[in-house]
Amino acid sequence: MSFCNATTEQLFTNATILSWTESVIVAIEELHIVIATVHVVMESVGMDVETIPLVLHYVPRVIAVLFIVPWYIMGSLYVNAIIIRFYSEMYNLTDPFDGNAVWQKARCAVSAFWAVQAKLLHGYEIYGYEKLPKNGPGLIVYYHGTLPVDCYYMMARINLDQDRPLCAMTDRFMFSIPGLKFMMDAMGVNRGEPDHCVRLLKAGNLLALAPGGVREALFGDKHYNLIWKHRMGFANVAKKAGVPIFPMFTQNLREVFRTPRFGTRFLEWVYEKTRMPVVLIYGGFPVKLRTYIGDPIYDPSLSAQQLAKKTHDAIEELIQRHQRVPGSTLHALLERFVGPSSCEKA
Repeated sequence: MSFCNATTEQLFTNATILSWTESVIVAIEELHIVIATVHVVMESVGMDVETIPLVLHYVPRVIAVLFIVPWYIMGSLYVNAIIIRFYSEMYNLTDPFDGNAVWQKARCAVSAFWAVQAKLLHGYEIYGYEKLPKNGPGLIVYYHGTLPVDCYYMMARINLDQDRPLCAMTDRFMFSIPGLKFMMDAMGVNRGEPDHCVRLLKAGNLLALAPGGVREALFGDKHYNLIWKHRMGFANVAKKAGVPIFPMFTQNLREVFRTPRFGTRFLEWVYEKTRMPVVLIYGGFPVKLRTYIGDPIYDPSLSAQQLAKKTHDAIEELIQRHQRVPGSTLHALLERFVGPSSCEKA
């Protein structure tokens, strides 16, 4: 748990942005050096030098776009913030928790935005959706991709289909990003305090969380291994609230956005010491996404540790059954544009 005050959190956010920007600049500069070396090699082996200017002109731009495109997610979040603020100003609302029905209209407007994006970019599909309760509580536990776009899409589906929010837990640093806190409050996004999670579930809400969190997001890879570090707080929450757990995994999720693998150990050390997510993210690829929801897990006789392990095993089984490992962005793109393929494994 972070004990930083708001000023420190803001400094961390600024430091993260500066580090990200400086890293991109350094990477592009290094890329120019590499291309210059390739230039010399191509000339020495007698390759067509007319193609060299094209390489020098386009490759740096392609690399830059790959790193800039992920910012459309941040842009989307600010669009959501504008929508929520519009409703609050129009109807003179100040408290997202006052029970006013207008808030659900605002959430549906935001959800429509994500639903369109999910359909156009990823041909998004959900399997096992009927397993989720229509009214009562439940805890959705999911694998955390580099960016949790599947969670956004699931929140949109539940808002539009069930006319109620899917509450979600996020890392504390998200609340230090200027302009987003009010929107996240309105959408039911919260910090991950266990007691608050229990209260939300006992009040009859659906709640989604990823035990791997930012660590799994930044340091996971194409092999889709769970990185939970023995976390079982979610199991304690489920037991105290007396609700079932629904394991969830989204096929090709890590092929949408990726993180470079160089310097991983150092960056992981920085994260463990500071909780600063100083890792480059690139991508925004329009790959096929399919979310799979497993059978509910509910057994009061299990200890929290046993319940956590059973949930862990259930998500691993979903990954083994539905995910090509190691993941392939090309394969995932082909699934999106060429047509559906069998994702069940024998």
